[in-house]
Amino acid sequence: MRPIDTLSIVGILIGAVAILGGNALEGGHVSALVNGPAALIVVGGTVGAAALQTPLPQMKLALQRLGWIFMPPPLDFKGGIAKIVRWSNAARKEGLLGLEAIADAEPDPFTRKALQLLVDGNEPEAIRTVMEMESDLREQRELEAARFYESMGGYSPTIGIIGAVMGLIHVMGNLADPSRLGPGIAVAFVATIYGVALANLFLLPVASKLKSRARAEARLRDMMTEGIVSIADGENPRAIELKLTGFADQP
Repeated sequence: MRPIDTLSIVGILIGAVAILGGNALEGGHVSALVNGPAALIVVGGTVGAAALQTPLPQMKLALQRLGWIFMPPPLDFKGGIAKIVRWSNAARKEGLLGLEAIADAEPDPFTRKALQLLVDGNEPEAIRTVMEMESDLREQRELEAARFYESMGGYSPTIGIIGAVMGLIHVMGNLADPSRLGPGIAVAFVATIYGVALANLFLLPVASKLKSRARAEARLRDMMTEGIVSIADGENPRAIELKLTGFADQP
């Protein structure tokens, strides 16, 4: 089971407690912030606008990646370095063909492809070029998934304003009936709160965290590429280990 990212949960809880706690300290009630029509306008309008601008495969990937905010797959830099050192030692003892069985058994598709290029006897720079191109394409794909939430964070406050205007229109149309003014005003103000809070407490932070994750994955792929290219260059295993340590030390 993947470890839970407690910082994401803590961040959401702190944001919620800050809003609700501030509202309580001002004498407000939680019920005053609960408004179904306002939520429908903001959430539905935001999702609809983001879906309109996003291709279906990209949207599916974005929804899949949402789970990574709370349970991200581990990135094992030290384990990757240890594997590369083992592969380097194996290549020095048995030659590059000795890595063929290792390449076939490697579970990560990216690393397996790099090992297969190595076993096939490709030049180091050819391996680097192919794997860097694939890594860049993968990173771009992950960043596009993050931008789905970033776009929602841009739309959400605006949709909140639309909800506020709709509430005010409702109020203006019922000036002769004071009993109907309250609900309209509630929709107007609560929709604005929903739009701004959804964007700044959830959607934009989610986008930023997914972007950070995409960059970390790209760094891991760069490390694996550099290690396999170093094996192709015939570098000493100890020298390879020292060179790759810098990748693991980055935050």
